[in-house]
Amino acid sequence: MELNADFTKRVLLHTQDIPWKASPMPGVDRRMLDRIGDEVARATSIVRYAPQSKFSAHTHTGGEEFIVLDGVFQDEHGDYPAGTYVRNPPTTSHTPGAEEGCTIFVKLWQFDLDDRTQFRKEMGTELADLGGGVSAQVLHEDAQETVRFIALAPEAVFAETPEGGAELLMIEGDATEGSDTLTKGAWLRIPDGQAMQVTGGKDGAKFWIKTGHLPFAKAPAV
Repeated sequence: MELNADFTKRVLLHTQDIPWKASPMPGVDRRMLDRIGDEVARATSIVRYAPQSKFSAHTHTGGEEFIVLDGVFQDEHGDYPAGTYVRNPPTTSHTPGAEEGCTIFVKLWQFDLDDRTQFRKEMGTELADLGGGVSAQVLHEDAQETVRFIALAPEAVFAETPEGGAELLMIEGDATEGSDTLTKGAWLRIPDGQAMQVTGGKDGAKFWIKTGHLPFAKAPAV
């Protein structure tokens, strides 16, 4: 299966307008954003757990990265409230669920396969002031990618031409990028070499952004 699999093209999806589709696990639905591969795939999705739903125990052969968007995600390692950023590298395993329900943004099979660093961070708690109404928190950085949480004051501008492209998920507020309006839940992917300029709306904006990773996108070698 291929979905938005041409990483040389700009893609903007307003995820809250995408219909939910059932996953193989009862009570767990998803909105697919991009995907390369078959049953095992490099995939980016929004996943919704109904109250008291669980996913079967599994090992992350290719790694899993996610943000809790609402509710509380749970597994045998603890509770993860909204605003938590989690990296479960290759070889980690768990049995996820949500007693009260939750929604997460999740990326599968997008790790350096030698990465073994597992962690969780609360987004927005360690912001550095970059000036001009822009604040940032580096969540993760390695040779292939940089992951940040950005907060914009109203009308503040975040401008970059990221080598290796960029991928952005709007967490809170709204912003504009070029002629597009990014509201809560908007997912934007910008190809390698293309400039981006995100301007905060009247109430400002908060978003997750990953840069540098698009040239490494490929189907899992399994």
